[in-house]
Amino acid sequence: MSTLDDRIAQWEQMCREAPDDMAYFSLGNSYKEAERWEDAEQAYAKAIEHNPTMSRAFHMRGQALMKLDSSDVAGEVLTQGYTVAAERGDVMPQKSIAALLGKLGLPVPEAEDFAAKKAAVEATGDTVLDKRTGQPQAKLPDPPMRGPIGAYIYANFGQDTWREWIGMGTKVINELRLDFSNPAHQDTYEQHMLDWLGVTREEIETDQAEA
Repeated sequence: MSTLDDRIAQWEQMCREAPDDMAYFSLGNSYKEAERWEDAEQAYAKAIEHNPTMSRAFHMRGQALMKLDSSDVAGEVLTQGYTVAAERGDVMPQKSIAALLGKLGLPVPEAEDFAAKKAAVEATGDTVLDKRTGQPQAKLPDPPMRGPIGAYIYANFGQDTWREWIGMGTKVINELRLDFSNPAHQDTYEQHMLDWLGVTREEIETDQAEA
């Protein structure tokens, strides 16, 4: 596996050559691991610029700002992030952001009921309320892979988003030189897919437990 410095260099290069929310989010995570909080905050901010619905980037940017003792700005970012997470049904980021707002002594804002919106969009059976874009999309014909992750993607993401990921996934494979015969590389690919979709394994496990 590559060292932390290697990972930072890889994501810095990807941000230069193919900048998008996932690249900046991954770079922010690498900076966070290195405790480069100012760099991490800036990377998460760029991720939000590319995808204003990326609730996890709001959460992580808020954390970085708190590390930098910028509580006022952190409060603004986290308040906005809570609304984004609630409207997208991003349960884990929503809970994490609420906890940080509590530490800052700030109230949790009211937000739209995602479950009701999702039920209305999906009433016809041929559309899904896509969690990445927050917009209705045509459903995938089948789960794109086996197991809980495939089932979760099928239930929460549409055809347009999945086609976009296939293109982005190809960039990840090429940029990180992944070899799918290596289980560790398979895990790396899967983690970046989840990061790009904006979902965690914990969310998928929770969803499966409640199903």
